[in-house]
Amino acid sequence: MRIFLVAGEPSGDRLGAALMAGLRTLLPDTEIRFEGVGGPLMEAQGLQSLFPMSDISVMGVSEILSQYRALKARVVQTAEAVVAARPDVLITIDLPEFCLRVAKIVKSKSSIRTVHYVAPTVWAWRPGRARKMARHIDHVLALLPFEPPYMEAEGIRCDFVGHPVVTEPVADAETRDAFRARHGFGDRPLLLVLPGSRKSEVTRLGDIFGETVRLVRQRHPRIGVVVPAAPSVAGLVTEIVGNWPEPALVLDGGAPDALAEKRAAFGAADLALAASGTVSLELAAADTPMVIGYDMSWLSRQIIGRMVQVDTVTLVNLVSETRSVPEYIGPNCQPDSMAGALLDLLKDPERQKAAMRLTMERLGRGGTPPGQRAAQAVLDGIAQSPDRAAP
Repeated sequence: MRIFLVAGEPSGDRLGAALMAGLRTLLPDTEIRFEGVGGPLMEAQGLQSLFPMSDISVMGVSEILSQYRALKARVVQTAEAVVAARPDVLITIDLPEFCLRVAKIVKSKSSIRTVHYVAPTVWAWRPGRARKMARHIDHVLALLPFEPPYMEAEGIRCDFVGHPVVTEPVADAETRDAFRARHGFGDRPLLLVLPGSRKSEVTRLGDIFGETVRLVRQRHPRIGVVVPAAPSVAGLVTEIVGNWPEPALVLDGGAPDALAEKRAAFGAADLALAASGTVSLELAAADTPMVIGYDMSWLSRQIIGRMVQVDTVTLVNLVSETRSVPEYIGPNCQPDSMAGALLDLLKDPERQKAAMRLTMERLGRGGTPPGQRAAQAVLDGIAQSPDRAAP
């Protein structure tokens, strides 16, 4: 079996790796060839990436426009590689600005089955995307339990498969205590700061988050600060944090023990300040309460602000159907507001922790691993596709 996958950011890399592992589990006696674009986790599962995943990890209207030519060239390169490979299925993972363009070209030149992993947030903004996707996407794998009806209404098969974050290991008490002792935190309150995994995010949020830390430390001088840096931006994060007025421990995401250190830090922390995104689910899995902050360029603010149809973008809030996670988006991403929310959260984290536990339950914790569920859905779709059913 030949599978072509495309992922363009760390969260997609995790999804792709779990799916690949699920396929190997379900087809232990079948030779599976993985091709496409992915990061280190997918490469560990046997993928040889066409080019570095970071080449296409761009978000925001102005950021995409500034790199349009380079991204367009990668779209064409990827689509041509898919058509030449003639795989049993093309699985594009999140990053719709890139992935759906690849799928569109592939469909215009072939009958290759297309699966998109992560339903577009049509419930939040641009509902017309589902209709457009139906022209070149055969099947969608949804992470959230309320998403399938939006896709099915446009004639696309859609399966809720859960989120791999619910099966990822979390630090136990011994690991958490060891992390604190190793870095000299002892019993001090511990704040995680997570400014994102993209260069544009880190550049825009780094100083804002640094000032937030300073304000928190004015009230809690003993609080420790840890900044886990994604591998793709570790150098940039280290540089920015080095200019903060308050000291912080940066965890290099490219170090040999990076994943274990990050997991221990998530478990040891009392609270977190994080950029919007999948990281909110990682924090929920670790039972670490959070405040979300996110900003973007002026142009992105104007365009996206007019399209958003929901009052929260934080996944914990959406899945739990609460608004327990404070979020500060766009012009509201201000240090004084976020510092105040963090100080309030430090006093009373329990309401948010209840919402985080509910989120994990609804995303499939304790059930069949989402990666395996996604793999089974892909195989079922291939088996039932017209091309396979034809004599």
